[in-house]
Amino acid sequence: MTERVALIGSGNWGSAVAKIIGRNVRKFDHFDNKVKMWVFEEKVNGQNLTEIINTKHENVKYLPGIQLPSNIVACPDLLETCRDATMLVFVVPHQFVTSICKQLKGRIPANCKAISLIKGIDVNADGFRLITDMIQESLGVPTCVLSGANIANEVAEEKFCETTIGYRNRADGELFRDIFHTPSFRVNIVPDVVGVELCGALKNIVAIGGGLVDGLKLGDNTKAAIIRIGLYEMRKFSKMFYADVKDETFFESCGVADLITTCAGGRNRKVAEAHVTTGKSFDQLEQEMLNGQKLQGTSTAQDMYNILSKKNLCHEFPLMTTIYKICYEGLPPIRIVEDI
Repeated sequence: MTERVALIGSGNWGSAVAKIIGRNVRKFDHFDNKVKMWVFEEKVNGQNLTEIINTKHENVKYLPGIQLPSNIVACPDLLETCRDATMLVFVVPHQFVTSICKQLKGRIPANCKAISLIKGIDVNADGFRLITDMIQESLGVPTCVLSGANIANEVAEEKFCETTIGYRNRADGELFRDIFHTPSFRVNIVPDVVGVELCGALKNIVAIGGGLVDGLKLGDNTKAAIIRIGLYEMRKFSKMFYADVKDETFFESCGVADLITTCAGGRNRKVAEAHVTTGKSFDQLEQEMLNGQKLQGTSTAQDMYNILSKKNLCHEFPLMTTIYKICYEGLPPIRIVEDI
Protein backbone atom coordinates (compact mmCIF):
# COMPACT_ATOMS: atom_id res chain seq x y z
CA MET A 1 0.00 0.00 0.00
CA THR A 2 1.23 3.49 -0.86
CA GLU A 3 1.09 5.97 2.01
CA ARG A 4 0.29 9.61 1.24
CA VAL A 5 1.60 12.23 3.66
CA ALA A 6 -0.06 15.61 4.29
CA LEU A 7 1.37 18.38 6.44
CA ILE A 8 -1.06 20.54 8.40
CA GLY A 9 0.87 23.71 9.14
CA SER A 10 3.72 25.58 7.48
CA GLY A 11 5.30 27.89 10.06
CA ASN A 12 8.94 27.81 11.16
CA TRP A 13 8.84 24.23 12.51
CA GLY A 14 6.36 23.00 9.90
CA SER A 15 8.62 24.19 7.09
CA ALA A 16 11.71 22.63 8.70
CA VAL A 17 10.05 19.21 8.89
CA ALA A 18 8.64 19.64 5.36
CA LYS A 19 12.25 19.68 4.14
CA ILE A 20 12.92 16.34 5.89
CA ILE A 21 9.66 14.65 4.87
CA GLY A 22 9.93 15.80 1.25
CA ARG A 23 13.34 14.16 0.96
CA ASN A 24 12.49 11.01 2.92
CA VAL A 25 9.34 10.00 1.01
CA ARG A 26 11.49 9.74 -2.13
CA LYS A 27 13.74 7.16 -0.47
CA PHE A 28 11.02 4.55 0.12
CA ASP A 29 8.73 2.70 -2.25
CA HIS A 30 5.80 2.73 0.19
CA PHE A 31 5.28 6.52 0.06
CA ASP A 32 3.71 8.70 -2.62
CA ASN A 33 6.35 11.24 -3.66
CA LYS A 34 4.00 14.25 -3.52
CA VAL A 35 3.51 15.84 -0.08
CA LYS A 36 0.83 18.49 0.26
CA MET A 37 1.34 21.17 2.92
CA TRP A 38 -1.54 23.28 4.18
CA VAL A 39 -0.59 26.95 4.30
CA PHE A 40 -2.77 29.58 5.98
CA GLU A 41 -2.87 31.96 3.04
CA GLU A 42 -1.32 35.39 3.55
CA LYS A 43 0.31 38.01 1.37
CA VAL A 44 4.06 38.56 1.40
CA ASN A 45 5.13 41.60 -0.66
CA GLY A 46 1.79 41.50 -2.46
CA GLN A 47 2.11 37.83 -3.48
CA ASN A 48 0.33 34.77 -2.02
CA LEU A 49 2.62 32.79 0.27
CA THR A 50 1.50 29.51 -1.38
CA GLU A 51 2.59 30.81 -4.80
CA ILE A 52 5.99 31.83 -3.43
CA ILE A 53 6.52 28.40 -1.84
CA ASN A 54 5.45 26.57 -5.01
CA THR A 55 7.64 28.64 -7.32
CA LYS A 56 10.69 29.54 -5.19
CA HIS A 57 10.48 26.41 -2.99
CA GLU A 58 11.16 28.50 0.08
CA ASN A 59 8.95 29.72 2.91
CA VAL A 60 10.27 33.29 2.75
CA LYS A 61 8.25 34.41 5.78
CA TYR A 62 8.76 31.65 8.35
CA LEU A 63 11.93 29.83 7.23
CA PRO A 64 13.87 32.17 4.94
CA GLY A 65 17.04 30.97 3.24
CA ILE A 66 16.14 27.25 3.34
CA GLN A 67 15.29 25.40 0.13
CA LEU A 68 12.31 23.05 0.34
CA PRO A 69 12.16 19.96 -1.90
CA SER A 70 10.13 20.49 -5.08
CA ASN A 71 7.71 17.67 -4.11
CA ILE A 72 6.37 19.77 -1.21
CA VAL A 73 3.24 21.40 -2.62
CA ALA A 74 1.74 24.32 -0.69
CA CYS A 75 -2.05 24.34 -0.64
CA PRO A 76 -4.33 27.03 0.92
CA ASP A 77 -7.30 24.64 1.24
CA LEU A 78 -7.22 22.36 4.29
CA LEU A 79 -9.66 19.76 2.90
CA GLU A 80 -7.87 19.58 -0.43
CA THR A 81 -4.56 19.07 1.42
CA CYS A 82 -5.83 16.14 3.49
CA ARG A 83 -8.51 14.57 1.30
CA ASP A 84 -6.59 11.48 0.18
CA ALA A 85 -3.87 11.45 2.88
CA THR A 86 -3.14 8.32 4.92
CA MET A 87 -0.62 10.07 7.22
CA LEU A 88 -1.40 13.48 8.72
CA VAL A 89 1.36 15.55 10.32
CA PHE A 90 -0.10 18.21 12.64
CA VAL A 91 2.26 21.14 13.20
CA VAL A 92 0.12 24.18 14.07
CA PRO A 93 -0.24 26.22 17.29
CA HIS A 94 -2.39 24.21 19.71
CA GLN A 95 -5.16 26.87 19.69
CA PHE A 96 -6.10 25.82 16.13
CA VAL A 97 -6.45 22.06 16.58
CA THR A 98 -10.14 22.02 17.51
CA SER A 99 -11.29 23.99 14.46
CA ILE A 100 -9.02 22.01 12.10
CA CYS A 101 -10.39 18.69 13.39
CA LYS A 102 -13.98 19.95 13.02
CA GLN A 103 -13.33 20.70 9.35
CA LEU A 104 -11.63 17.35 8.70
CA LYS A 105 -14.10 15.13 10.56
CA GLY A 106 -15.53 12.50 8.21
CA ARG A 107 -13.49 13.82 5.27
CA ILE A 108 -10.30 11.81 5.51
CA PRO A 109 -9.64 8.17 4.51
CA ALA A 110 -10.67 5.48 7.00
CA ASN A 111 -7.12 4.06 7.14
CA CYS A 112 -5.56 7.40 8.10
CA LYS A 113 -3.16 7.86 11.02
CA ALA A 114 -1.79 11.05 12.52
CA ILE A 115 1.17 12.46 14.40
CA SER A 116 1.24 15.64 16.48
CA LEU A 117 4.33 17.87 16.55
CA ILE A 118 2.43 20.34 18.75
CA LYS A 119 3.77 21.38 22.14
CA GLY A 120 0.86 22.32 24.40
CA ILE A 121 -2.21 20.99 26.19
CA ASP A 122 -5.88 21.83 25.82
CA VAL A 123 -7.51 23.05 29.01
CA ASN A 124 -11.27 23.11 29.48
CA ALA A 125 -13.72 23.43 32.36
CA ASP A 126 -13.29 19.76 33.31
CA GLY A 127 -9.49 19.74 33.37
CA PHE A 128 -7.22 19.16 30.41
CA ARG A 129 -6.79 17.00 27.35
CA LEU A 130 -3.71 16.01 25.41
CA ILE A 131 -3.54 17.18 21.79
CA THR A 132 -3.12 13.57 20.61
CA ASP A 133 -6.35 12.64 22.42
CA MET A 134 -8.19 15.56 20.81
CA ILE A 135 -7.08 14.46 17.34
CA GLN A 136 -7.73 10.78 18.04
CA GLU A 137 -11.19 11.35 19.50
CA SER A 138 -12.45 13.89 16.99
CA LEU A 139 -11.10 12.19 13.85
CA GLY A 140 -11.13 8.57 15.01
CA VAL A 141 -7.53 8.02 13.89
CA PRO A 142 -4.62 6.54 15.89
CA THR A 143 -2.27 9.38 16.83
CA CYS A 144 1.46 9.41 17.66
CA VAL A 145 3.50 12.35 18.93
CA LEU A 146 6.94 13.75 18.03
CA SER A 147 8.84 15.98 20.43
CA GLY A 148 12.49 16.66 21.17
CA ALA A 149 15.34 19.13 21.49
CA ASN A 150 14.55 20.54 18.06
CA ILE A 151 15.00 24.27 17.53
CA ALA A 152 13.59 24.58 14.00
CA ASN A 153 16.32 26.65 12.32
CA GLU A 154 19.05 24.28 13.52
CA VAL A 155 17.09 21.27 12.22
CA ALA A 156 16.59 23.01 8.87
CA GLU A 157 20.35 23.69 8.69
CA GLU A 158 20.93 19.96 9.24
CA LYS A 159 22.86 20.35 12.47
CA PHE A 160 22.80 17.03 14.33
CA CYS A 161 20.04 16.48 16.88
CA GLU A 162 17.72 13.79 18.21
CA THR A 163 13.97 13.57 18.59
CA THR A 164 11.46 11.20 20.18
CA ILE A 165 8.31 9.66 18.70
CA GLY A 166 5.79 8.28 21.18
CA TYR A 167 3.47 5.59 19.80
CA ARG A 168 0.57 3.41 20.93
CA ASN A 169 0.94 1.00 18.01
CA ARG A 170 4.53 0.13 17.12
CA ALA A 171 3.83 -0.22 13.37
CA ASP A 172 2.61 3.39 13.29
CA GLY A 173 5.69 4.53 15.21
CA GLU A 174 7.96 2.82 12.70
CA LEU A 175 6.10 4.26 9.73
CA PHE A 176 6.39 7.80 11.08
CA ARG A 177 10.07 7.18 11.87
CA ASP A 178 10.56 6.46 8.14
CA ILE A 179 9.41 9.96 7.14
CA PHE A 180 11.39 11.79 9.85
CA HIS A 181 14.65 9.92 10.50
CA THR A 182 17.83 11.22 8.83
CA PRO A 183 21.55 11.01 9.77
CA SER A 184 21.28 14.54 11.24
CA PHE A 185 17.76 14.16 12.71
CA ARG A 186 17.95 10.94 14.71
CA VAL A 187 14.59 9.51 15.73
CA ASN A 188 14.01 7.17 18.68
CA ILE A 189 10.56 5.63 19.12
CA VAL A 190 9.07 4.84 22.55
CA PRO A 191 5.74 3.32 23.67
CA ASP A 192 4.72 6.37 25.75
CA VAL A 193 2.62 8.94 23.89
CA VAL A 194 1.53 10.67 27.10
CA GLY A 195 5.03 11.06 28.56
CA VAL A 196 6.49 12.43 25.32
CA GLU A 197 3.60 14.84 24.89
CA LEU A 198 3.60 16.18 28.45
CA CYS A 199 7.37 16.80 28.30
CA GLY A 200 6.86 18.86 25.14
CA ALA A 201 4.12 20.97 26.68
CA LEU A 202 5.50 21.53 30.18
CA LYS A 203 9.09 22.40 29.28
CA ASN A 204 7.96 25.70 27.73
CA ILE A 205 6.93 26.89 31.20
CA VAL A 206 10.36 26.06 32.60
CA ALA A 207 11.94 27.91 29.64
CA ILE A 208 10.21 31.09 30.83
CA GLY A 209 12.01 30.50 34.13
CA GLY A 210 15.31 30.07 32.28
CA GLY A 211 14.80 33.39 30.48
CA LEU A 212 13.93 35.20 33.71
CA VAL A 213 17.20 33.91 35.22
CA ASP A 214 19.10 35.24 32.19
CA GLY A 215 17.38 38.63 32.42
CA LEU A 216 18.26 38.82 36.12
CA LYS A 217 21.88 37.83 35.29
CA LEU A 218 21.85 35.17 37.99
CA GLY A 219 24.26 32.85 36.20
CA ASP A 220 24.70 29.23 35.20
CA ASN A 221 24.28 27.58 38.60
CA THR A 222 20.88 29.21 39.02
CA LYS A 223 19.83 28.21 35.49
CA ALA A 224 20.87 24.61 36.22
CA ALA A 225 18.81 24.64 39.42
CA ILE A 226 15.75 25.92 37.54
CA ILE A 227 16.20 23.16 34.93
CA ARG A 228 16.52 20.46 37.61
CA ILE A 229 13.51 21.67 39.60
CA GLY A 230 11.58 22.06 36.34
CA LEU A 231 12.31 18.47 35.28
CA TYR A 232 11.28 17.25 38.73
CA GLU A 233 7.95 19.13 38.55
CA MET A 234 7.33 17.95 34.96
CA ARG A 235 7.78 14.33 36.02
CA LYS A 236 5.73 14.78 39.21
CA PHE A 237 2.82 16.34 37.30
CA SER A 238 2.91 13.67 34.58
CA LYS A 239 2.89 10.81 37.09
CA MET A 240 0.20 12.43 39.22
CA PHE A 241 -2.28 12.57 36.33
CA TYR A 242 -1.09 9.58 34.26
CA ALA A 243 0.26 6.70 36.35
CA ASP A 244 1.63 4.74 33.38
CA VAL A 245 4.03 7.44 32.13
CA LYS A 246 7.49 5.85 31.98
CA ASP A 247 10.47 7.26 33.90
CA GLU A 248 12.79 6.51 30.96
CA THR A 249 10.87 8.98 28.77
CA PHE A 250 12.30 11.89 30.77
CA PHE A 251 15.80 10.81 29.70
CA GLU A 252 14.86 10.82 26.00
CA SER A 253 15.34 13.83 23.72
CA CYS A 254 11.76 14.91 24.48
CA GLY A 255 12.60 15.18 28.19
CA VAL A 256 15.87 16.42 29.62
CA ALA A 257 17.42 17.34 26.23
CA ASP A 258 14.48 19.48 25.11
CA LEU A 259 14.37 21.15 28.51
CA ILE A 260 18.05 22.10 28.28
CA THR A 261 17.88 23.44 24.72
CA THR A 262 14.69 25.40 25.40
CA CYS A 263 16.25 27.03 28.46
CA ALA A 264 19.35 27.90 26.42
CA GLY A 265 17.68 29.12 23.20
CA GLY A 266 14.19 29.36 21.75
CA ARG A 267 11.49 31.99 21.84
CA ASN A 268 10.17 31.46 25.38
CA ARG A 269 13.56 32.05 26.94
CA LYS A 270 14.24 35.07 24.73
CA VAL A 271 10.96 36.83 25.52
CA ALA A 272 11.21 36.11 29.26
CA GLU A 273 14.67 37.65 29.35
CA ALA A 274 13.32 40.74 27.55
CA HIS A 275 10.47 40.95 30.10
CA VAL A 276 13.09 41.44 32.84
CA THR A 277 15.36 43.82 30.90
CA THR A 278 12.62 46.02 29.36
CA GLY A 279 9.78 45.72 31.89
CA LYS A 280 7.31 45.27 29.00
CA SER A 281 4.42 42.79 29.22
CA PHE A 282 4.69 39.33 27.65
CA ASP A 283 1.82 40.18 25.26
CA GLN A 284 3.59 43.27 23.98
CA LEU A 285 6.91 41.43 23.60
CA GLU A 286 5.22 38.57 21.73
CA GLN A 287 3.95 41.06 19.15
CA GLU A 288 7.27 42.92 18.91
CA MET A 289 9.69 39.99 18.85
CA LEU A 290 8.07 36.91 17.32
CA ASN A 291 7.10 37.82 13.73
CA GLY A 292 3.56 36.49 14.17
CA GLN A 293 4.55 33.34 16.07
CA LYS A 294 2.90 32.45 19.36
CA LEU A 295 4.56 32.37 22.76
CA GLN A 296 3.61 29.02 24.26
CA GLY A 297 5.23 29.07 27.70
CA THR A 298 2.99 31.78 29.15
CA SER A 299 -0.30 30.28 27.97
CA THR A 300 0.77 26.80 29.13
CA ALA A 301 1.74 28.29 32.53
CA GLN A 302 -1.75 29.75 32.77
CA ASP A 303 -3.32 26.42 31.76
CA MET A 304 -1.24 24.57 34.37
CA TYR A 305 -2.09 27.07 37.08
CA ASN A 306 -5.82 26.64 36.37
CA ILE A 307 -5.48 22.86 36.67
CA LEU A 308 -3.36 23.00 39.85
CA SER A 309 -5.43 25.67 41.62
CA LYS A 310 -8.69 23.77 40.97
CA LYS A 311 -7.17 20.72 42.63
CA ASN A 312 -5.42 22.71 45.43
CA LEU A 313 -2.00 21.53 44.26
CA CYS A 314 -0.17 24.83 43.68
CA HIS A 315 1.98 24.36 46.80
CA GLU A 316 3.30 21.09 45.35
CA PHE A 317 4.55 22.84 42.18
CA PRO A 318 6.27 26.00 43.44
CA LEU A 319 8.30 26.68 40.28
CA MET A 320 5.40 26.47 37.82
CA THR A 321 3.17 28.45 40.18
CA THR A 322 5.75 31.22 40.62
CA ILE A 323 6.33 31.47 36.86
CA TYR A 324 2.57 31.83 36.33
CA LYS A 325 2.41 34.65 38.90
CA ILE A 326 5.34 36.49 37.29
CA CYS A 327 3.65 36.22 33.87
CA TYR A 328 0.10 37.12 34.89
CA GLU A 329 -0.02 38.68 38.37
CA GLY A 330 2.86 41.15 38.21
CA LEU A 331 5.04 39.24 40.69
CA PRO A 332 8.62 40.63 40.53
CA PRO A 333 10.90 38.32 38.49
CA ILE A 334 13.41 37.93 41.36
CA ARG A 335 10.77 35.87 43.15
CA ILE A 336 11.67 33.02 40.76
CA VAL A 337 14.48 32.15 43.21
CA GLU A 338 12.82 33.33 46.43
CA ASP A 339 9.52 31.47 46.22
CA ILE A 340 10.67 28.01 45.12
